[in-house]
Amino acid sequence: MIIPVKEEQDNLRPLHERLTAALEPLTRPGASPSLADYEIVLVDDGSRDRSMEVLRDLAAADSRVKVVRLRRNYGQTPALKAGIDHATGDLIATMDGDLQNDPADLPVMLRQIDEGHDAVFGERAKRQDDLFLRKVPSLLANGLIRRVTGCAIRDMGCTIRVMRADIARELPLYGELHRFIPVLVQMTGARMVQIPARHHARVAGVTKYNLTRTFRVVLDLITVQFLHTYLARPMHAMGMFGLACMGLGFCSLAATVIMKWTTGLWMTGNPFLLLSALFVLIGTQSIGLGLLGEVLSRTYFESQGKRSYAVSEAINIEQVASRRAA
Repeated sequence: MIIPVKEEQDNLRPLHERLTAALEPLTRPGASPSLADYEIVLVDDGSRDRSMEVLRDLAAADSRVKVVRLRRNYGQTPALKAGIDHATGDLIATMDGDLQNDPADLPVMLRQIDEGHDAVFGERAKRQDDLFLRKVPSLLANGLIRRVTGCAIRDMGCTIRVMRADIARELPLYGELHRFIPVLVQMTGARMVQIPARHHARVAGVTKYNLTRTFRVVLDLITVQFLHTYLARPMHAMGMFGLACMGLGFCSLAATVIMKWTTGLWMTGNPFLLLSALFVLIGTQSIGLGLLGEVLSRTYFESQGKRSYAVSEAINIEQVASRRAA
């Protein structure tokens, strides 16, 4: 259980009580769904209130509580990544620390994992948030993300979710891409499902949400779509655009010549001539950027030993490798 925390001192003890009440019964023999054990990884993302003191008390009283304190406020995405890096379980569950998510939904989500899904996402039912500040911008952003990425998850911003750990550890989480976790999970080929999740009004603490995040979603969406489609082949993105521009440039040049022959209009006074030069210049630069992108892509994968694929299952691979070594 991974929970980023920022200035939630009044919510942490009730959160721990609700988590324990939801997860403890699942560790008993015969429980369905069953858990051999669980841990609660609380990541303090640069809190300036008494959150860290409360976290220390919780960790001292419950050995299942693990605390990761970041040196400063990095944001929700790095905090989630830090939690995933320090988690040891076979399943990764996440939620916010503001008590708006309900831990009682976790057993239902775990049951979906038992039924064969790789990731289960919550969809906030009867969302208890401000209509114009939260609900409407979220509705517009979700619709835009679904249309661009083709991801069927309706509520991208719901933070209560359960994933298999191998999938969670492969997610490229940086910047503010926590909003796109369903899209990133879909990129791995995981089997996903979304179920209704309870949502409560905030009773303590102050929300960290503001409208500027809605505009940043568009920029992050461009990044995610590029990662999904063109990370391993950037030339296909920039090259196609460059070829299209060069084609328009030659068409504009042809129009300039035809107008010279048919109307006698001087080519140097024809704006189509300047337009043709502009299109060819843009096309050449785009193809050049595509070539640079190809070099950077190969550096990204080869220098760090990263793979351009993900393996779901391997059979008899170790035996083959050992025979080759012999």
